[in-house]
Amino acid sequence: MTETESAKTPRERYRAQVRAEVKERAWEQIATAGASALSLNAIAKNMGMSGPALYRYFASRDELITELVRDAYRSLADTFRAVAERSGRPDLAALAHALRDWALADPHRYFLVYGTPIPGYHAPEDTTVITREIMAVLLAALPESDAPPSPFDRALSFWTRTHGVLSLELAGHFHGMDFDPAQLFASEVDGLRQES
Repeated sequence: MTETESAKTPRERYRAQVRAEVKERAWEQIATAGASALSLNAIAKNMGMSGPALYRYFASRDELITELVRDAYRSLADTFRAVAERSGRPDLAALAHALRDWALADPHRYFLVYGTPIPGYHAPEDTTVITREIMAVLLAALPESDAPPSPFDRALSFWTRTHGVLSLELAGHFHGMDFDPAQLFASEVDGLRQES
């Protein structure tokens, strides 16, 4: 138990445990039925709780989704920061491959933040704060240049093109084709590095 956890009251620790379990059950539900089918009542039933009891931990489905989105972005930002810390200065290829590894490890988490929007759900503006951290690491990995396009435009191009290949792979669009998606991704990353 960390020092911060030990400073919490038993009630606060219990609340944190229940919230963590709710999020775990939510990920299970997303994996089987998709994010748009997420139901607090179904999670409550699965946990042996009443729906109203669960609403003491998450006031709405949207609040739960927002927590999952924040957790997903935080996980990717932490992954990028770890890559940057290991090498001193992040490398575009290392970041791209870290992104792919992160996405392949949990495609549902990837699609929650980079897939089809959930009907009726609108993420609060503050979720973009974490995405700025991700972009800052990517910008730091770009070689310095005064020539156009701007560093931001180069980072954005890198980001969208790697996500394009990755999204197609994760959605299964390469199944049955006679090539290795990892090789295609690596080839795309190499091409993008040369353009940067």
